[in-house]
Amino acid sequence: MSKEKSGMAGDAGLVWKIGNKEKILETPVFTVNKSVNTAPDGRSGAYITIDAPDWAAVIPEVDGYFLMVKQWRHGSQSLSLEFPGGVVDPGESPQEGAARELLEETGCRAQSLVHLGSVSPNPALFTNQFHVFLAHGLEAAGAQKLDADEFLNCVRVPKEEVFAKMGGSECPHALMVAALELYRERMGE
Repeated sequence: MSKEKSGMAGDAGLVWKIGNKEKILETPVFTVNKSVNTAPDGRSGAYITIDAPDWAAVIPEVDGYFLMVKQWRHGSQSLSLEFPGGVVDPGESPQEGAARELLEETGCRAQSLVHLGSVSPNPALFTNQFHVFLAHGLEAAGAQKLDADEFLNCVRVPKEEVFAKMGGSECPHALMVAALELYRERMGE
């Protein structure tokens, strides 16, 4: 539909007015809210959003391999091969959260982290951001320090294997697909 047919001129005609949020469910991981929002043409409706902390992932690359983690995912009820990462804790920057997750999940520290980009995990529902970093100068710093409910294996996977499997049954996590795409864009692969 063209702008002329819709009666709205430009992007300003797409912006909704957000009503007051009503918390309808709070969990340790996220909060579900409802608000009555008003469309550009004046109609309104109830919409659900999910507030969650930002997430961060690190792509550790060493000699043609990616250092990755394999873990159980309750939603898909399957194992998933992923880049190390997790929730950015309160008071942490995304980079600090990424560095902490790398250390906890792999026992490795990076001399530096380069921000590859940030994306919205699902802007229709989630209010948070997913931040992706590339690790440089990886060095062993001790054993994994996993959370009490975290069970994962740290594995070295050839880069070409990850490129081939990403988005398939072994690497099904959509955010990891986005992370690898940000890596490819930056690295020209």
